[in-house]
Amino acid sequence: MELILILRVILRRWWLVAIPVVIVAATVVPEFLRERGTTAGGFNVTLRYTAAQSTSNVAPRDGDYQDVWLASELAVNALTDWVRSSSFREEIDAVLGGTVELGALGIAADNSRSVGQLAMSYPAAAELEQITQAAMQVMQERAQIYFPQLGGESAQVTFLDSPAYVPAPPALANRFAPFVRIGIALVAGVLLAFLWEYLDPFVRRREQVEAMGVTVMASIPRQ
Repeated sequence: MELILILRVILRRWWLVAIPVVIVAATVVPEFLRERGTTAGGFNVTLRYTAAQSTSNVAPRDGDYQDVWLASELAVNALTDWVRSSSFREEIDAVLGGTVELGALGIAADNSRSVGQLAMSYPAAAELEQITQAAMQVMQERAQIYFPQLGGESAQVTFLDSPAYVPAPPALANRFAPFVRIGIALVAGVLLAFLWEYLDPFVRRREQVEAMGVTVMASIPRQ
């Protein structure tokens, strides 16, 4: 019975429920469509690479190159850890000459045995392209400063992918934010409808009279 009364209040005051929803939707929907049409999440680029020591630092082998492959794997592991460090960012900043603000740069790295992976994200594609070229240069020319085992010679870094800059999707919270705001507006509209019902001085249904302890002998149908 209580559920029927609640539905009656909502149906009788439906316009109060709809007003907050319409107002919020009028502001949220254009913003949502505008963000879907732009690259609100910035841009991403992923590079796979292999690495090895210079051949002058590798001892001659007699047909067994297992140690050479192991050294290459360890070089990839070392570079993968290095690109996540602050010194790598400092080297990129030095190559760029401070022309690009790196505060918004996101860097992630992983390695699968002998192949490493460098993933970077940035709000603007043009700046990310500059950062990517600088990062590739740093990896190929500056690693020996941080890894003495390279014997003072730069690592032989080979990139397996050409840089491809793709739009990143908006953050998950941003995707659901419009629906959350509309849901809050709907709840606010329902509460407003019940508040109006509570403050309404008129008696509209038989159940309201009986709730006040008055016995209803008969009622006149609406039609």
